[in-house]
Amino acid sequence: MTKQRRKFDASFKLEVVRMIRDQGLSVAEVCHTMAIGETAVRRWLAQYDAELAGGKGIGRPLTPEQQRIRQLEEENRRLKEDNLILKKAFGLLRPRAEVIYHAVSALEKEAVAVSRACRVLGASRAGYYAHRRGRPVNVERNRQQIHVRAAFEASGRTYGSRRVARDLGRQGVKIGRYRARTLMRQADLRPVWKRKFVATTNSRHDRPVAPNVLGRQFSPVQPNQAWAADITYVRTAEGWLYVAVVLDLYSRKVVGWAMAAAMPASLVVTALRMAIQQRNPSPGLIVHSDRGSQYASEEYRGLLGRHGLICSMSRLGDCWDNAVAERFFLNLKMERIWQRRYVDRAEARRDITQYIVGFYNPVRLHSTLGYESPQEFEDKFKRQTTLIPV
Repeated sequence: MTKQRRKFDASFKLEVVRMIRDQGLSVAEVCHTMAIGETAVRRWLAQYDAELAGGKGIGRPLTPEQQRIRQLEEENRRLKEDNLILKKAFGLLRPRAEVIYHAVSALEKEAVAVSRACRVLGASRAGYYAHRRGRPVNVERNRQQIHVRAAFEASGRTYGSRRVARDLGRQGVKIGRYRARTLMRQADLRPVWKRKFVATTNSRHDRPVAPNVLGRQFSPVQPNQAWAADITYVRTAEGWLYVAVVLDLYSRKVVGWAMAAAMPASLVVTALRMAIQQRNPSPGLIVHSDRGSQYASEEYRGLLGRHGLICSMSRLGDCWDNAVAERFFLNLKMERIWQRRYVDRAEARRDITQYIVGFYNPVRLHSTLGYESPQEFEDKFKRQTTLIPV
């Protein structure tokens, strides 16, 4: 059977390139989580660089001001990469507590605040001052606390004790959930928990409404059998940014997304188009959403029809019919958005893309998936299917 060649439009290519150039994500990481060949992505990067140099690229030629902005973004990306390399190298060395305290002492002599030095190096201020006064320090406890803090910070300060313990276990560090909880409490490591609500669904329209075909069957047996779609909002100093996503219900992976300053039908169409280009699904796949006017639009229903996808909608006023998408947005807000203050929509867009591609899809442990990430869960499915004899 001949594999169908996928075609990508210019907007999709530019979105992928920006993930690498603006977010600092590696080519391998983006290709893995989005299932795209490295050869194609590197060709898009070359076209993008040609555009910066004034040649023919992916999109329209840039103005001198836009080129300068791109150059500054590239410099900022490199600085972030350098900083990340230093942090990872320090973590891999896993120095003893005494070595860290000597480093803090040396930085203090260089006029670096102790609190800042301890925070960057993952050390306890109380432990440092006890060490300086010559009091005995529980080295094993401090070692465990360093690992706990590192796992907590790597999650974007979002993991609770259960996920921290699971994450450390995957790294070969044996620590129980209750021990992790105690160490997190002592170090005042608390994930952010807030709940806010603003309605983004307008069900009062005269457009066609599809039946609830999905029927809350949130656990399909393989990828690309059922997707869930939804819209949420993000506050920035510049105004609202609206985010549309599409998730594969098998792995809870975000397979399509789009962001804009308004909520036209084109927003959800762009997210769905990205999902289709990434996954190339077979006809018959169910795409479930709420009854919002965007999902009932002719443009959205036309895209579904052209690819043979089945439209499914929640019952009137029943948010539980789309609970998986609702839960993703709650995680996104608790773990990222509510911890930030975005100066403009561009900053919010970059940060949310980083969350999806750099953390949620490849890294975040999902309890529904047996504490595996969505990408790991799909990779395991692919390995299992390749072992099944034909």
